[in-house]
Amino acid sequence: MRFNSLANAGPVLALITAAAMFLGVQTDSRAEVSAMEPQTVLITGANRGLGLEFARQYKDAGWRVIGTARDPQDAQELKALGVRVMQLDVASQDSVAALAAQLDDEPIDLLINNAGIFPRVGKLDEIDFDDYNRTLAVNTVGPVRVTRALLPNLRAGKLKIIAGLSSNLGSIAENERGNFYGYRESKAALNMFTKTLAAELGPEGFTCIVLTPGWVQTDMGGPNATLTPEESIAGMKAVLDRLTPADNGTFWSYNGGQMPW
Repeated sequence: MRFNSLANAGPVLALITAAAMFLGVQTDSRAEVSAMEPQTVLITGANRGLGLEFARQYKDAGWRVIGTARDPQDAQELKALGVRVMQLDVASQDSVAALAAQLDDEPIDLLINNAGIFPRVGKLDEIDFDDYNRTLAVNTVGPVRVTRALLPNLRAGKLKIIAGLSSNLGSIAENERGNFYGYRESKAALNMFTKTLAAELGPEGFTCIVLTPGWVQTDMGGPNATLTPEESIAGMKAVLDRLTPADNGTFWSYNGGQMPW
């Protein structure tokens, strides 16, 4: 127990420090907040791939899990986990508004903006602008739309963490190979949105970050990827579990290292 370390601090300091601990003043990782009560995580695009594995691991950890899918009727694996499944198309304002209305004032501790698409465009003259616009609508505007709609729920939560699923392909500093038009831009824009959000919400006690999952064996990553979903999500969850307010506005790799913007 930490109270043992107060013995040499003097009675006044010991009393102040003990009172702060009792009242829940945050000095340590977010994982220590409200340890006696399950927290709530909402994961977008949770019906497959990384989102499904996020839902599985948070459910196993004892969290209340809300997983969204564009078509809940097809989200059989997600339903089998025993989590709450809700309809959401991040590219639809009506769908996002309906989700927010259904949640009403329910507190959310952690929002994971996971839903995304990945067009494989190698060269400039291969760009299909309908696909390009769709990629930005889902990968960039979608998280903005969802975060704004659920901000009252997040403000009511205790952890106040907003995490965006980015990519090393969204790092401007690491872009030396080109390719992946549309996807790179959408993730770089997501990074900027999160950094801006961090500046706005940091004074309220929020921690807003982006994460790269690495190259993962999903429909998006393909069978030759180097990581399993279990490995990638375990790493990202470990990062999320040890966040503190000092980490607000940062870019993390699944392996616990920080990424260049």
